[in-house]
Amino acid sequence: MKGLLVLTALFVAVFGKETFEGDQVLRITARDEVQLTLLKDLSEMEYLQLDVWMETTDLPTSVDIRVPFTSLQTVKAFLETEDIEYFIMIKDLQVMLDEEKEQMLSSARATAPRTSDDYDYSNYHTIADIYAFQDMLVAENPNLVSKIVIGQSYQGRPLNVLKFSTGGTNKPGIWLDTGIHSREWVTQASGTWFAKKIVTDYGRDAALTAILDKMDIFLEIVTNPDGYYYTHTSNRMWRKTRKPNPGSSCVGTDPNRNWDAGFGGPGASDSPCSETYRGPKAHSESEVKSIVDFVKSHGNLQAFVSIHSYSQMLLYPYGYTRTPCKDESELVSSASINQASGGTIDWTYNQGIKYSYTFELRDTGRYGFILPANQILPTAKETWLALMAIMEHTKDNTN
Repeated sequence: MKGLLVLTALFVAVFGKETFEGDQVLRITARDEVQLTLLKDLSEMEYLQLDVWMETTDLPTSVDIRVPFTSLQTVKAFLETEDIEYFIMIKDLQVMLDEEKEQMLSSARATAPRTSDDYDYSNYHTIADIYAFQDMLVAENPNLVSKIVIGQSYQGRPLNVLKFSTGGTNKPGIWLDTGIHSREWVTQASGTWFAKKIVTDYGRDAALTAILDKMDIFLEIVTNPDGYYYTHTSNRMWRKTRKPNPGSSCVGTDPNRNWDAGFGGPGASDSPCSETYRGPKAHSESEVKSIVDFVKSHGNLQAFVSIHSYSQMLLYPYGYTRTPCKDESELVSSASINQASGGTIDWTYNQGIKYSYTFELRDTGRYGFILPANQILPTAKETWLALMAIMEHTKDNTN
């Protein structure tokens, strides 16, 4: 009976959603500044309800935009009139979402895991599953893992951070977060795999053991819990927080435009209906403010990595200005940069955390945010290699 209730609840959660029949994702290429300006103007026409998934800044600029079915004719006519090139990346978004639903329902029929060894790291999970996983991992590894609640989301969900530590006080720290944009499901899934990888490899892998013997690792897997819950229950494409905006019917703030680093500059919107809405002021979102308070109270974080999807890039400060950061020569060798104001790692770098990076995980646009579950483990494993390189470098360059 319990299993039936779980499946019923999942059925309601997965199928009681906003649908996207006929919506297409277009990859649009602006050849010059004139076309880029036209494209920006188009994306800001709120009545079209366009959703920018990915963009680059160097010309020629590629932009992936989800276009609702009702706006397709208007958008395509505009692009063709202005001789702006485009092609269809995703022909019908709902078809992909239906496949994702079926995969989740199939995996949900399995018995609930009793230990973290039984957890299915190759599938996407609800926030309740992830919270339960965190508690299991702590219970199984009390000498290595603890759970810190650094605050609450707007809707009252705990902001859980897993602390991996071998003991000691005032040790230098490394911060990792996933899921600040709620629809980027491969990041939360990867974060769960990272957590298990750390407890599995400590004492077995010399490099990770050396890192943890010197430093603590902090991992926030569900950085935007209200948004993540909403992607499972109402709107799979939801990106922002769920805090209402006074005077507007549009809900939520982009938590990666809400930091006090070039706040409100290029790449952030002042419209509450925009996917990149910056919020009414810097650190207005509790999900952001809780991290700010933690960073300041800890005082000894040496690396900060915020993990997103998609586009398969590694970004470094600064995103809000073209002025190079003073450590660019050390950071630049493995990173790219896009312009976006009010971002996480610009703020952390300005707090003195030199090794501040943003990862953009798989893919490069074939599936975008609807990355098939069979790519979770390959994504997590390849990202872990890069994380280890950053963490080792941080350890070796920390007194």
